[in-house]
Amino acid sequence: MLKTSNYVATLKNLGIDPLAAAAASVSELYRMTDAELNQLKTELIADAFRFHYDNNAFYRKACDEKGVTPAGIAGYDDLVRIPLIPIAKFKSASNHELLSRPLNTIEHEMRSTGTSGIPSVSRRCGDTLDTAITGIYAMYREFLGISKGAGLYICPSTEEIPEMGMIKALNMLAGLLDTHRFMVKEERFVPEDAIAQLMAWENGFTRHIIGPPFLIHRLVQFLKQTGRKIKLDKGSRVITLGGWKRFTGQMISRREFNLMCEEYLGLEPNGVRDIYALVESNVLAIDDEYQVKHVSPYVHFSVRDPNDLGKEVPMGQKGVLGILDPVALATPGMILTEDIVALIPDSRSGRSGQRIEYIMRAPSSLEFGCCAVNLEKKMDGQADEAVCPVVN
Repeated sequence: MLKTSNYVATLKNLGIDPLAAAAASVSELYRMTDAELNQLKTELIADAFRFHYDNNAFYRKACDEKGVTPAGIAGYDDLVRIPLIPIAKFKSASNHELLSRPLNTIEHEMRSTGTSGIPSVSRRCGDTLDTAITGIYAMYREFLGISKGAGLYICPSTEEIPEMGMIKALNMLAGLLDTHRFMVKEERFVPEDAIAQLMAWENGFTRHIIGPPFLIHRLVQFLKQTGRKIKLDKGSRVITLGGWKRFTGQMISRREFNLMCEEYLGLEPNGVRDIYALVESNVLAIDDEYQVKHVSPYVHFSVRDPNDLGKEVPMGQKGVLGILDPVALATPGMILTEDIVALIPDSRSGRSGQRIEYIMRAPSSLEFGCCAVNLEKKMDGQADEAVCPVVN
């Protein structure tokens, strides 16, 4: 058993869901010491591990084969021992084996499709959704500080693609805004319409631009090539989610993107805020005011040695990302991704917890992108120079 002060047991004895309490207390968790946060995080993850071990035959078998049981997770240093499920399992025909709760409890299925065209299916029960939604909004408030304004969504609406995880997560931001518009319709984007909408909101709302990098990049490129500039408002944000690699394999330079947003949108230097997220997990990693990504404080990132996935790499070194997400109850949140990241020690913001730098998709991955890449592929298949005369 854990040799700690038993945060989880104390909250349960009070009739409080420890996960719900953690998700609603993002700001407070970031202000704990690293030791305190690691202790709380370990208890939450150990409790989730025990739940999946007891309720998921597929996962229990994988754990027993490695000789790991809930009794063996005695502290923070033992988290590396918890078996991880390769993310490819979510794309397999047997992904129903991942269920730790009955199928009739599943409230929502979310999907992500990259270059392979094979969807990753992530199922969530009502309890998982309740906690995840609370945690997502808490992260948005902590790092984006948005409570009003207008959102120009350079992406399709959830009405057009209701199952796409990237769109679902971005659409949640609309609940914090006064008004919003989606500018991609039937897989077509008209930059002139987006600019006209921004100008219509001028002097009425603080204007935010939201979407995957490749589409916002198209808007800024259009402004550059047509010799136009827009001056957004104090506090405006450009919020990106979906990766910086295009369907062609070309990378969008984050530094160049930031500078172009400053020059052609009149954005403040720290106005671009990028989000890292996975459909299969409930984690968010969002840029702070220094554009350093902070991991959801109740989720643990374990960066593994590519040559020995049972070992972690030191702080600052690149490795394969493993995620321990205690929020996931319908399926185990213990996932080995195909992403290469590094944990970084930057603590300028004063927040505790983990901070990451996303590097790339692992060379062994069959995918080199996610929802945004597949969306770009579909849109470029419908490309028409008269609609969006932008050279990328």
